[in-house]
Amino acid sequence: MSHNSFGHLFRVTTWGESHGPALGCVVDGCPPGLQLTEADIQVWLDKRRPGQGKFVTQRQEPDAVRILSGVFQDERTAGQVTTGTPISLMIENVDQRSRDYGEIAQAFRAGHADYPYFAKYGVRDYRGGGRSSARETAARVAAGAVARKILEGVTIRGAVVQIGPHAVHPDRMDWSQTDQNPFWAPDAEIVPVWEEHLEKVRKSGSSTGAVVAVEAVGVPAGWGAPIYGKLDSELAAALMTINAAKGVEIGAGFAAAALSGEENADEMRMGPDGPVFLSNKAGGVLGGISTGQPVTARVAFKPTSSILTPRQTLNEAGEEIELRTKGRHDPCVGIRAVPVVEAMTACVLADAFLRHRGQTGGGVFQPGVQGRR
Repeated sequence: MSHNSFGHLFRVTTWGESHGPALGCVVDGCPPGLQLTEADIQVWLDKRRPGQGKFVTQRQEPDAVRILSGVFQDERTAGQVTTGTPISLMIENVDQRSRDYGEIAQAFRAGHADYPYFAKYGVRDYRGGGRSSARETAARVAAGAVARKILEGVTIRGAVVQIGPHAVHPDRMDWSQTDQNPFWAPDAEIVPVWEEHLEKVRKSGSSTGAVVAVEAVGVPAGWGAPIYGKLDSELAAALMTINAAKGVEIGAGFAAAALSGEENADEMRMGPDGPVFLSNKAGGVLGGISTGQPVTARVAFKPTSSILTPRQTLNEAGEEIELRTKGRHDPCVGIRAVPVVEAMTACVLADAFLRHRGQTGGGVFQPGVQGRR
């Protein structure tokens, strides 16, 4: 009942706390023979790393990953490969400032997990939230890098599509722009608007929410299951485990409630390589099974709860107090959530692929074709 693991055939267990000596994960179920080095993982961790701009936490962590097990440098192969055994990954913490949290050792921060942790366990690590800190997501990004090695032919990309009240118009989505600015924005024109908004938020000591979109292109039809292994339900569950996530949409999501049946139906025609869909309101999943269209989702992140404005709360003695949170915090946690959303999507899809292959042998049945392709 520890609940520190997720996945089925591709299974990830994370460990460590925000202000402990290190954190990491164990990835079990990765197939053997895949080339995997620390550099393959580091490139994704660098995208999540804190301290890369004034609109994210200034905690300085190199997030240097070490592979402790599960790989082998075989002289007969062209590099270091996975062995099929558990892959253990470790990331040291080097910039803890536990003194920043001394004043909240006996107090519950409003909007944080402090009180429910205390109610459940009777003890809590108040130094940055301990296990509930977003620092834990570094381990998920490392696991996602391993998952991407399994997903040959699948491209996963994320973007921030809304900060506060300022959203990117769907017609202006340009994925090539996400690496050109510090906000993962898919629209160059929204960047100065977000900068102005975040500057006001940062100077006031407050915070703001965000929406992150993710899509996985190249997922073939057939992944997932019709009832209790639905691809979209497992994706939504995984995305909801990310710190500060408060809502997930698949495809059109809540907007589908305002559509007619005609508008919402993703019509199909026959193409040279199989079905061609005329729209993707379903987000690439129907009946819990992938359709071959891009798998799409959106995640809503709440404003960071750590703000400078005093908030009414309680302490462990049951006394009513006002508390002002100190320390280094993201004015918009959604910005650094993009690599985490991508990683969780990769882990879910890698698991779905391995389960599909295990049950059916892989491949896809297509209209007009005998047998699997």
